[in-house]
Amino acid sequence: MIKIVTVSSKSELASFIDFPHDLYEGDPNYVPELFIAQRDLLTKHPFHKHNKVQPFLAYRNGKVVGRIAAILNNAHNEYNKKNDGFFGFFDCVDDTEVSNLLFDVVTGWLKDRGVSGKLLGPVNFSTNEPCGLLIQGFDSAPFLMQTYNKPYYAKLIESYGLDKDVDLIAWHWDGQAYDDKSVRLLNSLEERLKRNNIIIRKINLKKFKEESAKLREVYNSAWDANTGFVPLTDDEFDYLAKDLKLILDPDFALVAEQDGKIVAFGLALPNYNEIFQKIKRGRLLPSGIFKLLLGKKKIQSIRIYALGVIDGYRKMGIEACLYGTIIREYKAKGFKHAEAGWTLEHNDMVNRAIEAIKGDPYKKYRLYQKAI
Repeated sequence: MIKIVTVSSKSELASFIDFPHDLYEGDPNYVPELFIAQRDLLTKHPFHKHNKVQPFLAYRNGKVVGRIAAILNNAHNEYNKKNDGFFGFFDCVDDTEVSNLLFDVVTGWLKDRGVSGKLLGPVNFSTNEPCGLLIQGFDSAPFLMQTYNKPYYAKLIESYGLDKDVDLIAWHWDGQAYDDKSVRLLNSLEERLKRNNIIIRKINLKKFKEESAKLREVYNSAWDANTGFVPLTDDEFDYLAKDLKLILDPDFALVAEQDGKIVAFGLALPNYNEIFQKIKRGRLLPSGIFKLLLGKKKIQSIRIYALGVIDGYRKMGIEACLYGTIIREYKAKGFKHAEAGWTLEHNDMVNRAIEAIKGDPYKKYRLYQKAI
C-alpha cells in the first residue's frame, strides 16, 4: 500500500530533505545537499513570495520510497505567456507504481490551480537553479550546483508519458588538456577592447551590493533568449548573490565594463562538492563545519558557472577575454579539473567556442515535458 503525504510539518520537511541520503547510500558519486541550505530553499527563498511550491512524500509500509515537489512558477508563465506547471526535487525507488502516483499528485495539484498547459521538469525551482535529469555521465560526481540521479530515473519519467523538451550539456577539461589560444591572445584582445573603452576587471567585493545590482541587469538581459528563462527578481538575485559571495574566488569573478557600465560577466566557482561529498547527510554540525572550513584550500576543480554578454557587445572578443582570464588563473592556481555549463544543446555559437578550447561534452541533462 503506497500512501502520498502532503508535506506540511517540520518533521515531514526533514524527511523530504533527507530521503536522498538513504536512497543513494553507498553511491560513490552522490553528493549530499547541505540540510540548512535545502531547508531555507524550500521555506525562505524569495521565490515563494510570488510562486507556489508543494512537496510530497510517498510512503510504503511507513518508509519513505519517493518524493517530488509541484511548482507553480507564475513568473515563468507571465514572462513566457504560458500556463505551465513544473515538478522538481524528484527522487524515487525503482518502481513505476510509486513514481506514477507522485506524478499524478503533482498533475492534480497543478490542475486544481488552473494549470492547463504542460508539465515541465525537473527543475528546483526554475532553470535559474539546479535543473535537468542526468542522462549521460554517471561515472563521476556532479560539480557544484549540478544535479545527479540514478540511471533508472529516465525510465520512471518516460513511463509516465513525459518526453524530451531540451538537453543541457556540461563540458569538462582534465588537467592542462585545453587550448590556451585565448590566453596567448589575451593581451592583444584586451588592447583591442580598450580602444572601445572596454576593460576586464575583477568584481569589487568591497562594493558588492552596488556591483550586484549592475550584474542583475546583465544576467536578466544576457540570458533572456534561453529556453525556459525567467528573469530573477531583485530579491531572488540578491539571495543568489549572497550565497555565491560566500564561496567565490575573486580571481574567477570577472566583469567587462565600458565607461562604468557592466556589459558582461564571467564567474567560475571552486567546486565545493569535493567537500560536501564528505559531509554526512549534509549536516554541518557537529563535524561538517570543520570539514568545510579546512577543505577549502584543498579543492582541485572549478566550475565555470556563468558567462554572459549583453546584446550589442557580442562577438567583440569579450567572451574570449573572460575565458582566457579564467583559464590563466586556473593554470596559475594548479587546479586539476574544470567544468563549464550547462549550455543548451542548440546554442551552436557557445558550444562551438567551448569545443574550440577542447571542452569534452561529458555530461548531458534532460528537461522533460508532457501536456497536462
